[in-house]
Amino acid sequence: MKKLSILLMAFVAFVGLNSCSSDDDVVFIAQPDVEGINFTNSFNESYILTPATSGNIAERFVWNTVDFDVPTNITYQLQGANSEDFSSFDIIGATGENNLGVKVSQLKSLADDAGLDNDANTDAPNTGLVYFRVRAFAGTDGGNGLSEMSAVKSITLILPEGETEEVLINYFMVGDATAAVWDNNKNNTPLFRDGVNVNAYYFTGRFKGAADAEGFKLLTELGNWDSQWGLDGDKLSSKEILGEDPKAFPVSTDAYYSFSINIDEMTWSFEPFDASAAKTYAKIGLVGDGTTAGWPGDDNVDPDILMTKSTFDAHIWFAQGVELSEGGVKFRANLLWDTSWGGGESFPSGIATGDNITAKEGTYNVWFNDLTGRYIFLAVE
Repeated sequence: MKKLSILLMAFVAFVGLNSCSSDDDVVFIAQPDVEGINFTNSFNESYILTPATSGNIAERFVWNTVDFDVPTNITYQLQGANSEDFSSFDIIGATGENNLGVKVSQLKSLADDAGLDNDANTDAPNTGLVYFRVRAFAGTDGGNGLSEMSAVKSITLILPEGETEEVLINYFMVGDATAAVWDNNKNNTPLFRDGVNVNAYYFTGRFKGAADAEGFKLLTELGNWDSQWGLDGDKLSSKEILGEDPKAFPVSTDAYYSFSINIDEMTWSFEPFDASAAKTYAKIGLVGDGTTAGWPGDDNVDPDILMTKSTFDAHIWFAQGVELSEGGVKFRANLLWDTSWGGGESFPSGIATGDNITAKEGTYNVWFNDLTGRYIFLAVE
């Protein structure tokens, strides 16, 4: 009986040892993705390139995720060329994600290669085609031979012969942590665009968090849920990129926070902000020779274009349909000059420095944050 037990134990040990040996010999063989790779974003009929918008994201190229059936990193390389055969091309960028933002300046470089210019006195055309494709390969150096290449996509570029208005993207907050709740067209509070970097946005203020709150998302177009931005895991993303609704930015506690995003770098931050010692104001208004109010004196009359204080956050102010002419504009508190804010040449958004804001003629919805001095003038169509 003892001999039988010893033999059984030996057999089990042999089988176990052989099994471990077999696991070590597993070989993964990479396979091409049968679905290939293709662009999934929608494209504009044309892209207008101006010096004023050179830092803007012109288009975010999005493609499907490739599966080579091996546990390895996949690199996506976006390529641009001035000819459809890609006899020569530029590598616009490489990423491990399924999207990449392309700036106006990068499109302008391709336009230059294609012989386009905006000089009316030359024979060179000011409009033409450039071409894009995306390559996916296993690993990081592309040297293993396993890759997928998308079909070529052509886009039309236009270099206007003269000045054109800069097109700026705005982001509005929506969600149960915000003043608008889940209404996508309820005077939603905007993020404040940086005065220099048009791809950076900020908001410091109250978020109504709770244990059962979903949080908040962003919209680039009021009334349009297809324009929403949020999270894919912990990464900044959008409905266009994901092909489905992104998740909300979570907020667990009702408090003040500083939120920021950078659309170029696809980064975001959300940090607590101590507003306990911040001063509150009874009134804040717009004045200046760029407004219909002019430059009032210290008579404590009511000449300012008064803004409305948010009932959700006592530090956020807004005014709708404000008519401006080209000239200086300032914000001031309580109809007096004791506290005022300006922003120099930074229009239509920036952070107050004390100088006058030099406005441009037009009608605007105006937002101001007295915690940070940030402001934004949103042109009314």
